[in-house]
Amino acid sequence: MLEKLEAIESKYLELESLISDPDILADIPRWQRYSQEHASLNEIVTKYREYKKTCSELSENKIMQAEEVDSEFKKMLETEITALQKVKEAFEEELPILLLPKDPNDDKNVIIEIRGGVGGDEAALFAGDLFRMYSRYAEMKGWKSEILDANSTELGGFKEISFCIEGRGAYSRFKYESGTHRVQRVPETESGGRIHTSAVTVAVLPEVEDVEIDIKQADLRIDTYRASGAGGQYVNKTDSAIRITHMPTGIVVQCQDEKSQLKNKEKAMRVLRARLNDAAQKNQRDSIAADRKSQVGSGDRSQRIRTYNFPQGRVTDHRIGLTLHKLDSVLNGELDELINALITADQSERLQQVR
Repeated sequence: MLEKLEAIESKYLELESLISDPDILADIPRWQRYSQEHASLNEIVTKYREYKKTCSELSENKIMQAEEVDSEFKKMLETEITALQKVKEAFEEELPILLLPKDPNDDKNVIIEIRGGVGGDEAALFAGDLFRMYSRYAEMKGWKSEILDANSTELGGFKEISFCIEGRGAYSRFKYESGTHRVQRVPETESGGRIHTSAVTVAVLPEVEDVEIDIKQADLRIDTYRASGAGGQYVNKTDSAIRITHMPTGIVVQCQDEKSQLKNKEKAMRVLRARLNDAAQKNQRDSIAADRKSQVGSGDRSQRIRTYNFPQGRVTDHRIGLTLHKLDSVLNGELDELINALITADQSERLQQVR
């Protein structure tokens, strides 16, 4: 580990020199590339330097303790050594995690697609609950949410809804939400007070730039149609809704949220790029047979990943066996405890794989 950290620090110093070089400063694309790489190493180099400083202080204190004759001062040194040892151990747990390969999508914006599954109207209502939960979480993080397409129901739920969350690191937090979310509660329409079980599927895709996915115009079939909805103000009177079919893959996306046909087309293309990127990455994962045993972060949408039990006020994440008795808080967007636990489990598993 220390050899890897030394090599990273050397690379960091090399990049520091390069971005200060007048010739590099004159070449903006190269300067930007080196600056981004330098910034990406900043956290781990800072931690490594703090670790080395701690080790140095610990070594000095141990030498002083061995030579000291004053019992009071020796006791004080012992206290400092104990504290420094704890700091050193904490660094030794954190540094291997920072050495793990970064997901190249982590800093990207994210496109989330929620679809009501088993349960009809109740599933659609819960799809709305999840949309609000994710929107509130994004708001707490200072991120921007934008609806791309929605098929609402008269009861206020969604048969399906797709939306984009823009913010640095959005994908790194939301990527663990892919899968089947199950809800257990008494529907408002249930007169007998029976608990119903419904399911909603969530797909989480990193948003990709135009240059990352090459989409040929000849491969697209673009249809326009009249937007529909629950009625009233939601019904569009013009053919502004857009449906795009990517002929080679059969992927179909549509958008009817905007009154402008052009804006709907732009939004639909954002979703199409994300889906094509997701399909390409899935094919790559399948081809190298690198699926992990654990489903943490894998995005397996066929698996039930979480249950929201209203009568008991609990949320259970089945991938890591975590149960929280704070359903209201979670649905209000307080997701950090769940997501942090999933990240920790994911990191722990990856550490086991590299050791």
